[in-house]
Amino acid sequence: MPISPQYYKKPAIIWLNVSVFLITFLVAAIGVPLYAYFQGFSSTTIIMAIVSLSFCELSITAGYHRLWSHKAYKANPVVRFVYAIGGAFAVQNSALHWCSDHRIHHQHVDDNDRDPYSAKRGFWYSHIGWMLREHQAHRYHDYKNVSDMQKDKVVMWQHNHYLTLTLLTNFGIPILFGLFIGELWGSILLVGFLRLVVSHHLTFFINSLAHMWGSQPYSDKNTAKDSVVMAVLTFGEGYHNFHHAFQYDYRNAIKWWQYDPTKWLIQILSFTGLANGLKRISEEKIAKAIATQELNKTKTKLTQLSLANKEAIIENLQEEYEQLVIKLNAYYSAKKACLESKKDQLIQNVEKSKLKQHYNELKLSWTTQQQVWKNLVHQYA
Repeated sequence: MPISPQYYKKPAIIWLNVSVFLITFLVAAIGVPLYAYFQGFSSTTIIMAIVSLSFCELSITAGYHRLWSHKAYKANPVVRFVYAIGGAFAVQNSALHWCSDHRIHHQHVDDNDRDPYSAKRGFWYSHIGWMLREHQAHRYHDYKNVSDMQKDKVVMWQHNHYLTLTLLTNFGIPILFGLFIGELWGSILLVGFLRLVVSHHLTFFINSLAHMWGSQPYSDKNTAKDSVVMAVLTFGEGYHNFHHAFQYDYRNAIKWWQYDPTKWLIQILSFTGLANGLKRISEEKIAKAIATQELNKTKTKLTQLSLANKEAIIENLQEEYEQLVIKLNAYYSAKKACLESKKDQLIQNVEKSKLKQHYNELKLSWTTQQQVWKNLVHQYA
């Protein structure tokens, strides 16, 4: 997409942001190695830095992102308060402002004129450059798209006292901890500066590298990618293709073995009664999205091959896909009926048995069709 003329003029530099990013990076890059060499960090300080980093990151991923931006679940006021403190500690602006930016990103993803951190403008811009200049100053105080959040007292309290909270957490926590264990400068450097720099760039990776590295198993309508490496670095946010395809799901990783500590935290909060209303996209929609993406990718590959019977192959591929969708719908309808029958005590055992038999037949049919489909698609992978 061509860049609007307004972007050819370099907007004014935001000196506060430039100063914060530059000073914190230089102190961390120079001060931490020097202190480590001449003095050394205690294991207690290192553990505190890791705990502080995790607190910041999970406040952003579970709080700013999945709770407030996407309303993927509901959380107790105490949990929301903790997220608000962690968000200020992470120095990524107030939840209100952060979420306003993020909702615009999802609404206009990859639109160089509207997406605040469009990956199509390159790594530097999407990673940090968008925060260094007044690129979209006209909307900085326009919070119409987060009117729902303005009803949350915790959100508004944090927004109205953001600077105070940021200063108190970023100076108070490292200094108090350092005084408590007798390692003031070590705590300031590790828990203060290094933790902040690492926290910043891990989050920024979601806007940049998570749109550049990885696969697209669910959709190629935008640049979002799934990457195990990014998931590990970003507390589970790296399964970004799934997230952009199903942004209201509280999970980013849907397999039990996939790394998504943000999902695990939300599940723990739900189990303890501190969170509820966890939203999940149905298995049926996810399976259909995967099949549709495989269809589109295979069609694209086939058009690039020199085959005498190309049109017949594409037609056969389309027919198999349609059969797959029919059997998918039938299987999940039967599965739903079976689950509902288990809840209904009035349904006779005979009827339940018939439903179960029908469900097993459709499951076998669906599994068989899946294998036929995968074999067909893999021929042209």
